[in-house]
Amino acid sequence: MASIVETLRAAGCVFAEEEAALLTAAARDDGHLADLVARRAGGEPLEHVVGWAEFCGLRVRVGEGAFVPRRRTEFLVQEAVALARPDAVVLDLCCGVGALGAAVAAQLGPRVELHAADIDPVALAYARLNVAPYGGQVHQGDLYAALPDSLRGRVDLLVVNAPYVPTREIGLLPPEAREHEPMASLDGGADGLDVHRRVAAGALPWLAPGGRLLIETSARQSPQTASALSAAGLTVRAATSEEHAATIAVATRAA
Repeated sequence: MASIVETLRAAGCVFAEEEAALLTAAARDDGHLADLVARRAGGEPLEHVVGWAEFCGLRVRVGEGAFVPRRRTEFLVQEAVALARPDAVVLDLCCGVGALGAAVAAQLGPRVELHAADIDPVALAYARLNVAPYGGQVHQGDLYAALPDSLRGRVDLLVVNAPYVPTREIGLLPPEAREHEPMASLDGGADGLDVHRRVAAGALPWLAPGGRLLIETSARQSPQTASALSAAGLTVRAATSEEHAATIAVATRAA
């Protein structure tokens, strides 16, 4: 174990002891462990190497080529669960590996109807695994085009973690993100809000009366995200968490 810690620390891993323990637990044998350590020391995200990420108390399946859910997004889950009833129809749009939908469904209970949608087939392969314990259905396509007509006007809770990093700031992201996660899950266009505007513009027909849309944004960008949602006919408020260093917009369709 000591040699693994030294290797990881030399590679710049701040929490080398904790990571060494996780890699050891994930290894099938000594040869596999050596491979895992080499991958991590080479800069691959720890979550990709071990095959899971901790999110809202769940072990969410992830892997090479998939966006790793961030701990700050747990704030969105907390706010969503506080607003939803146990039999809610929940849609995780731009779902990636389905972490938001799985976490919301896990907390709401077995009566929830869960759907997850994304355009990326790599991410959806993991999403199927993550939402399956909650009876979740997975849909592939570009935003709302992925959805079956049977969902139109029925979504009580729409949760979204779409990309919102401006293109010019991608280079400032940690190498683990910009080199190992799909660019489409990071790059939000010139001002970071290209996908946010598309999500806002198409939301109203899918939301049930009184339905809510929660989308992660940044403190700096939240006025623009809110403006896009308001322009789409939704009532909007912002919510922030110092603990999670997170900002979300909460939009409601009139009842």
